[in-house]
Amino acid sequence: MTTNSVAPSVVSGTTTPPASSSSSSSGSSAAAASALASSQIAGNFQSFLTLLTTQLQNQNPLDPLDTNQFTQQLVEFAGVQQQLNTNDSLSTLVSLQQTAQSTQALGFVGKTAVVNGSTAALTNSSATWELNVPTNSTVNITIANSTGQTVYSGSYPVQAGDNQPFAWNGLGTDGTQNPDGQYKLTATAADASGNNVAITTQIQGVVSSVDLTQSPPLLSINGQTYTVSQIQSITD
Repeated sequence: MTTNSVAPSVVSGTTTPPASSSSSSSGSSAAAASALASSQIAGNFQSFLTLLTTQLQNQNPLDPLDTNQFTQQLVEFAGVQQQLNTNDSLSTLVSLQQTAQSTQALGFVGKTAVVNGSTAALTNSSATWELNVPTNSTVNITIANSTGQTVYSGSYPVQAGDNQPFAWNGLGTDGTQNPDGQYKLTATAADASGNNVAITTQIQGVVSSVDLTQSPPLLSINGQTYTVSQIQSITD
């Protein structure tokens, strides 16, 4: 379903790239919360030890601490200690996971990735989207430039199928050649009975760089950023 003067693709369900600032702030907030929790538990732990030893030192020899009560306090002491150890282990696991994510992300640099999305780069008057159409439908496509202005629109009969390429040569509805840049495709569809059909779109591009300062790391594809979890496949 490739056409010379048309552009394919996008709709509801596309994944919006996470904002860098929110990713960074969320990672910082999580780290701060974990540090605060550990600090509070450690403080409670030390307070417990101080109270316990003080209690033992000052108990009445003729009326010592009840054995059951003392045993219960030791159980609580062990529980707090275990909680501290668990927090340390979880921090180690989080650190290892972040390292693994960074290593995985770096492995994608230079490879062509397919991700859910609606914004593709028009390069040398050529842009391609992939449509996932669940049933035979009439698909209405609009393409907008980076300022949100609609530059192309058209309707096409499309057979059911996934990963159907929609190519656009940059020509607008009025025949004007649009400059290279970022363009967003939106697709809506209806079947033969007029029922709405949900269409998803994907774009592909070379992973040009990875931002490891974000958590999770962000991959740059066609000028847009995506997380590793948003990658659907690697084509080479």
